[in-house]
Amino acid sequence: MARSERTNNLSLNVDKTKEMLVDFRRTRRDHSPLHIDGSTVEIVKSTKFLGVHLAEDLTWSLNTSTITKKAQQRLYFLRRLRKAHLPPPILTTFYRGTIESILSSCITAWFGNCTASDRKSLQRVVRTAETIIGVSLPTITDIYTTRCIRKATSIVDDYTHPSHTLFTLLPSGKSVLCSSAIGHISYHRPNTSRLYSIGATVALRLILGVEMNWTTMRPALT
Repeated sequence: MARSERTNNLSLNVDKTKEMLVDFRRTRRDHSPLHIDGSTVEIVKSTKFLGVHLAEDLTWSLNTSTITKKAQQRLYFLRRLRKAHLPPPILTTFYRGTIESILSSCITAWFGNCTASDRKSLQRVVRTAETIIGVSLPTITDIYTTRCIRKATSIVDDYTHPSHTLFTLLPSGKSVLCSSAIGHISYHRPNTSRLYSIGATVALRLILGVEMNWTTMRPALT
């Protein structure tokens, strides 16, 4: 890696480089530290990448606790605006821009594998915001489901996406079949009043790179 960077006239900052070991074997062996240009790379139990906290055991409790704490701190400002007698639409806009944006950051990558306790902690922030504003807000699960469906739809519609070839539109025009033959998205005609029934299996979850549990109904895709 260091040799490749030198070839491309780049310099690797070893002090900012971290190593995280993911090992689920019953008997863990000693791991020799990684050395780059004579410097030892620090081994850490967790790290932050693109705003998401990754742990060596691949759980998301650290990530959810961090964003929950940050979102709870923003609730203070929401309460101050409420005391200033701002109308609910403005409070909702503030909530979506400063609190919901934190709770839903990269949500398709981690929410599907969160524990029930972590999900309750996230939803507790949403319920507190609802009490302050006085209006109903989308649940954290609804936000996650909506964004997963949007991601799947964009892959199906984008012919240049690397995963687009893994989907095949069936002759009926009503279903999109995963090429692995173990996943599908089925939907009704747009001109009916019925709603989508979207089922996701392991293949579709791998395609999107997230753990998704779709039991949600939504209007037909166009």
